[in-house]
Parts: sequence; C-alpha cells; structure tokens
Amino acid sequence: MVNSYGFSLFSITAVRHEPSHKAEMVNQALFGEPFEVVDEIKEWSQIRLTHDGYIGWVLTQQIQKIDSEDYRALIDTPQDLVSDTIDLLEHDSPSKTRTVVAGSQLPFYNPKDNSIKIGKENFRFKGRRATRKRNREELLMNAYLYSNAPYLWGGRSAFGIDCSGLTQMAYLLTGISLLRDASQQATQGRTVDFLEEAKAGDLLFFDNEQGDITHVGLFVRENRILHASNSVRLDGIDQTGIYNSDIGQHTHKLRLIKSHF
Repeated sequence: MVNSYGFSLFSITAVRHEPSHKAEMVNQALFGEPFEVVDEIKEWSQIRLTHDGYIGWVLTQQIQKIDSEDYRALIDTPQDLVSDTIDLLEHDSPSKTRTVVAGSQLPFYNPKDNSIKIGKENFRFKGRRATRKRNREELLMNAYLYSNAPYLWGGRSAFGIDCSGLTQMAYLLTGISLLRDASQQATQGRTVDFLEEAKAGDLLFFDNEQGDITHVGLFVRENRILHASNSVRLDGIDQTGIYNSDIGQHTHKLRLIKSHF
C-alpha cells in the first residue's frame, strides 16, 4: 500500500477505472486538485481525490508528488480556483506555458506577484479567480460557462462534460462541494417537495425504469432546465420530466429535487 500525495500536473488528467489506456475514463482530475496516492502499478497510480473521495487510476507521470506537509496545507486552506472557461499558467519559457480550465486549483498561489511554484518551476497566473459567492445568481453564471459543451462521460470541463460533472463544477465554483455522481449528489441537500417550489440553481434528479438515479440538471427558471445530454443545453421541464422540443418528447423522468440554499 502506497502512502503518498500529489496533485494533477496538467490541465485535464484522465482518471480511469483500471490501470490501462484502454480502460474506461470515469472521471477527470483538473490541474492542482490534490489527492492521496493509494496504490501504484507500473506506470499507473491509483488516487483518491480529496474534494469528493473519487477513486481511479492516472498516469504517474501526469501527477506532481508532494509531501504530507504540503498536502495538509493544500486541503486545510481553500485554494484559489480558475474562474474562466480556459486560461493560462504563464512561464518565462513559452514552451512550458500551459492551459488551465475553470475550477482548476492554483496550489500555493501568491496574489502579490501572481506566482505559483510547481517543483522547481515558477509560473504566473494573471487571470480571474472564482469569488465563490454562495448565491443562486453566481451559481447559474458558473453553470453557463459550460453552455454547448459536448457530452463526455467522466468529463469536467467545457471541452467535454457529463451531467453530474456540470453540476459539480458549477457548485464548486460557487463554493459548495458536491459528490461526483448523480446518485451520490441526490443524497445531499434539502428536499424540495414540488417543482413549483424549485428555485434557480436547485438540482433536479431523474431515474430510470429500475428507479435508479441516472441524471441530474440545474433548474433555471419556470419550465427550463440546464443539463448535459449530448451537449450542455436548455430544455423544458415539467412534472413528468425533461421535454426535448427538438425531438418532441420527454427524455428523462423527474424523481427528486434538492436545494443547497
């Protein structure tokens, strides 16, 4: 059993179900997100993300190892988050400049000189940082960052995102932590009894024929929902579920409404 720590070294790191390039991508680790390394097999490391406890396999060369002291510092003090859909970590050598996406953490960011030290390298971040204002207006603004993003199973960025990735990232940028999967998110928050009582930013959950929660989206306003289905899109919502006007039918059956405000 390995007992070490690290954070994601690149803008988007694939987290796979098994230690293989052919294995399903079940999640993504964004730049700067800290985790515990729980196992290692050849070129792969099994990690447990700190913010939601999600476990999966990443390439060891795509992570920055840190000691337990730095790990505690990262998780005990809220780190700044990238606010815009995409931005840059600048380096004196242009070849080492890298992109970062919304929700990425800026480990040990120094606002006095915009510096971030990663190993022996020094970077600068001059972009906008998330305010983490916990209100519904801010939440919807953060959710709309992902408008028209293509659906990607396990995705968490505007380059590809799934339904629970959308809700998790929108809430993360607003200062509220959600678990990773829709079925897990359904266990959090306060239940809203009727759709007529839902307010902007509340989470709407949908089940399959077996009664399992399989989909989630954000209530926007009366009869509208923002969710990731083929892409991040606005659709109709009523007591039955999501109504897709493009195909003229309901696509998801409403099961549960949760609020975090």
